[in-house]
Amino acid sequence: MPDLTILVRMAHPLRSIPMLATLALAAVAPAAAAEEAPLPYELTDGADTGLAPGIEEPPARYLQNNELDENILLPPARPQDDNPDRKWSRDYFAIAAGVLNTPQYNGSDDRRTLPAFYLRGRISGFSFSTRGTNFQVDLIRQRRGQKTDFKFGPTISLRGDRSGKVDDPQVAALGKRKVAVEMGLYAGITHTGVITSEYDQIGFRLSASKDISGRHGSWTASPTIDYGTPLSKRAYLGVSASVNFYGKGFGRYYYDIDPAGSAASGLPVYDAAGRKTTAGKYTLGIAGAYALSGDLRKGFTLIGGAQYGRLLSRFADSPIVKDAGSADQWLFGGGLAYQF
Repeated sequence: MPDLTILVRMAHPLRSIPMLATLALAAVAPAAAAEEAPLPYELTDGADTGLAPGIEEPPARYLQNNELDENILLPPARPQDDNPDRKWSRDYFAIAAGVLNTPQYNGSDDRRTLPAFYLRGRISGFSFSTRGTNFQVDLIRQRRGQKTDFKFGPTISLRGDRSGKVDDPQVAALGKRKVAVEMGLYAGITHTGVITSEYDQIGFRLSASKDISGRHGSWTASPTIDYGTPLSKRAYLGVSASVNFYGKGFGRYYYDIDPAGSAASGLPVYDAAGRKTTAGKYTLGIAGAYALSGDLRKGFTLIGGAQYGRLLSRFADSPIVKDAGSADQWLFGGGLAYQF
């Protein structure tokens, strides 16, 4: 299902990698419909130090936290390969730009609107994509016309939560967080031809990453299930659901408040988020696309989507959420995509 973002100003929390924006939008170039030729398209592809010497930390206001479920982003297209002699799925390239309206940090009740940019493609059966500040590559090549697609590959991402300007004075008084570099793996399976037609898809994947920059020093993991179907050759609709799990260090770094932070901000001391590994957030998303060219497999496509997320248990009880923010997290996005 959706997947969308990065390159042109990394939207949300970092501090200067200008031109790497992110869009957690919705449905771009979704492999389109069932009106004409078969379209084996892909539904999915896919939750916070300094960087290496010589790389300047990007500004928080332009880096979209990859915590945003990529499924709310862009449904990738899987163009039909009409060449019977071709072994691997056809090469393609998709690019999208738009805007994203999202909370300032994970748990904030203040919002901001950001520019966003998405990149995705496939070469010789190997797929790659960006989502937020995350880049991933599928190392399992896709064969032409296959119904079941297995996925496995590496991911690298930047987490910039609370690394830039925060409007809430109490949360701002706690100080900024450093941008974290996370590396990990993802694996999944997608099957085409499930319920509505030969072209709808259901997918499941699991991604996990570890902070390698020494910021929160912990890990995150997220299982996701999504479903998408072409409504026609022009229109596509997809939905997704996921749960984010966090390690102890993640909770301590982003949600706990020590006595010094309490004195500076006026928020109460809190240490429950870092006591144990737990599920910290769930998300539900919907995304759609409409092809201006008349064919979702190529040309220009309007994309849009919404995602609802809710922080859970120890994370929802943190004062930066319960007292200064909100456990309910909404994301909205829209834009224009082009695939060739």
